[in-house]
Amino acid sequence: MSEPPVDPAAQAAGSAPPAEGEAAQSKKGAKKAEAKAKKEAEKARKAAEREAAAAAQKAASGGNEDLAKENYGAITPTTKVDADKVQLKKLGDEHLGKTIKLRAWIQNARMQGAKMAFVELREERNWSVQGVMAASPEGKPVSKQMVKWVGALRLESFVLVEATVQKPLEPVKSCRVSGYELHLTKCYLIASGPEVLPLGLNAANRAIASFEDEDPNAPPTEAVENLSVADAAAAPSASLSTHLNNPAMHKRAPVQQAIADVRMTVRKLFAEYLDSKDFVQFEAPCLIGAASEGGANVFSLPYFEKQAFLAQSPQFYKQIEIAGGRKRVYCIGPVFRAENSNTPRHMTEFTGLDLEMEIEDSYHEVIDMIEGVMLYIFRGIQTRCKEQVELIRSIYPSDEFLLPEDGKEVRLTFAEGQKLLREEGPEEFRHVSDDEDMSTPQEKALGALVRKKFGTDFYVLDKFPEGARPFYTIEDPADPRVTNAYDFFMRGQEILSGGQRIHVPELLEARLRKKGIDPAGPGIREYVDVFRSAGVPPHGGGGIGLDRVVAWYLNLPSVHLTSYYPRTPKRLTP
Repeated sequence: MSEPPVDPAAQAAGSAPPAEGEAAQSKKGAKKAEAKAKKEAEKARKAAEREAAAAAQKAASGGNEDLAKENYGAITPTTKVDADKVQLKKLGDEHLGKTIKLRAWIQNARMQGAKMAFVELREERNWSVQGVMAASPEGKPVSKQMVKWVGALRLESFVLVEATVQKPLEPVKSCRVSGYELHLTKCYLIASGPEVLPLGLNAANRAIASFEDEDPNAPPTEAVENLSVADAAAAPSASLSTHLNNPAMHKRAPVQQAIADVRMTVRKLFAEYLDSKDFVQFEAPCLIGAASEGGANVFSLPYFEKQAFLAQSPQFYKQIEIAGGRKRVYCIGPVFRAENSNTPRHMTEFTGLDLEMEIEDSYHEVIDMIEGVMLYIFRGIQTRCKEQVELIRSIYPSDEFLLPEDGKEVRLTFAEGQKLLREEGPEEFRHVSDDEDMSTPQEKALGALVRKKFGTDFYVLDKFPEGARPFYTIEDPADPRVTNAYDFFMRGQEILSGGQRIHVPELLEARLRKKGIDPAGPGIREYVDVFRSAGVPPHGGGGIGLDRVVAWYLNLPSVHLTSYYPRTPKRLTP
């Protein structure tokens, strides 16, 4: 049976377009698909950009290659930094933003993350500054490897750096130069510090714990932990032996450099004043053929086929200079004493500041001169070493050194000093004699009385008893029981001994015999002959212990702190 014929109208109706609602739904789906495709494309683009950036950074850094390797490491003969050299103490606002170079010690070093390091750079004394090193994004001039290397530098290594001067966000309290910091771009190691410091800077810059100087050949003491100098309070104190057995770190301590500065200033002031008073400097020998003053406290040594001695004093040579026509002379040099005294006041070698001058009318002319030079020294320390004295007193606290008012200098006779002790001193000194020399405790007690009574730490004792002075000191013509001799004191401790010398050979011989010394003995005969060979004018002088002047002015616990290389019965090194 055949199918019924198709109705054309029905066929047309079946193929007609969708209704209006159906068309809107289809359009919305297309837009959604299009938006999704765009989002995926943007995501792919960003991923590609990230990959490209990573690839570019990797290419720029050369993978594992260190692009800053020329800017750090051990210094070589070809290493060159062209920036201007600037000392830390001269760093100022005029240097901000400028590139400088500096040679300094690593005082402290620490990492902050993997890309930044902080170092404290110290030049001389306590002049230090903070250095900052941060890795550059492109790998130069500072790389991560460079930052890591700098952060690991050993303490007290000596380096050469190039840096830009900048202002820190806030003052750097741990460094003396607190208002600036250095942004490092180059760092070269000149000399490395040890893995462990046997004496850290913190301990070296603290007050010495013990002045017992043990055997210098003993094994080294246990090393102290390395700390920033700003953490000095956390560092243990070290003994004098540890200090002297580690001279480099002992001398790097700012307090020791300050003491050395004061010492050299005293030496210069002594020479300045005497030069202005028409004194002439000369040089006395250290090697002599007989004991200087006929005593037993003298070092002897073989001298070819003879015996020689180390000079206890330049005394004879000062007098020879006066005999030779000089009116005023001085010398600065080593003095040797073979005294087995292990005290904070004694050394077997020290520096003497000696002077001698012609006397016209009275030996008090010499006292006036020495008083003048000492006051010049004290006032010079106050003006020239103010900063150093402040630093020293922050470690070794002490009272201000009191000076007498002009025209009110304190001079007592030896008998007056003893009388003061008997009347106002401690009970143990109520019966001291005018005929015997003072002991150290007596001197200190008198110093305390003078400070309280006269308001000064500096004074003179005159007219010492005859039995307490050497053979060349002239006796007082009015009273032969005493001499025209004097001592100068600081804080109750003697720093100078002097007097008028015998210039007439017959009187000299008589006094030698009185002292039990043979005028024809070795070294003595040659001395007496000087006065026989030509007429010698009256003269006098004195010898000052440089180490004691510095120690007593600063009221330090030991003269050993003021000596560059102290020599004692127990120590001949370094």
